[in-house]
Amino acid sequence: MSDDQSPLDPRPKSWIDKIAHYFSDEPTDTKSLLELIRNAEQDKVLDADALSIIEGALQVSSMQVRDIMIPRTQVVTVPSDLGLNEIIELITKASHSRFPVIGETIDNVVGILLAKDLLAAMLNQSNTRFDIKDVVRPATFVPESKRLNVLLKEFRETRQHMAIVIDEYGNVGGVVTIEDVLEQIVGEIEDEHDVDDDSFIKKFDEHNHIVKALTPIDEFNEYFSTDFNEQESATIGGLVLQRFRHIPERDETTRIGNFTITILNADSRQIKLLKVTTETE
Repeated sequence: MSDDQSPLDPRPKSWIDKIAHYFSDEPTDTKSLLELIRNAEQDKVLDADALSIIEGALQVSSMQVRDIMIPRTQVVTVPSDLGLNEIIELITKASHSRFPVIGETIDNVVGILLAKDLLAAMLNQSNTRFDIKDVVRPATFVPESKRLNVLLKEFRETRQHMAIVIDEYGNVGGVVTIEDVLEQIVGEIEDEHDVDDDSFIKKFDEHNHIVKALTPIDEFNEYFSTDFNEQESATIGGLVLQRFRHIPERDETTRIGNFTITILNADSRQIKLLKVTTETE
């Protein structure tokens, strides 16, 4: 037997094993891909921040606009019949950069007003015939069911930062911004106005609320008239984590008191977003 055919020569077997090992580890779905990436983080191939961003990007592909949109009851709108001074006062109090402009009702969206587009009208003091329709930009409409990764691509292609969300009946369900989508990937994006922005809890409908996991227990108690122990956990996310006793994945649910809690967004380290459903008596 030649040296090349010797059973003691490990080279051919080693090469075959490497190929087999490569394909045996190839992920076949999102869950197995996440496991592979998390193992890479444990082996110090990725750092924790990179892992969190990758997990967020993967979850965005399975999330829908309805999961993160700002409900219509919390949308700050600008009626189209307001005068310039009234509009300036409204947007100054709201401290946002974009506003849906509406007609008689919120379901009649005329367009999107950018606060910076009012600068020219403000500087032109002689302009006594101000018409908001001259400065509004066309509104983008998206269904509640649109995937977030598709929406993000459309935002990039059209250079839009806000979209009006439409429900199955054609009515306005809320709005969604590019910042809302990006926060699902990179985490909370704070600006100079977020300190006073009471947006931990957003009412979706009569029985459902979208709640950030970082919502302090005292704020949750005050909003829902509950009495969860603040000593047990500082945030609602921490309380939910104690119930699961593991880092839950998207769509996992648990019961806490009279609430059904559904995980909307979480990575390997923390829960980010919850849907809180109030049980009917």
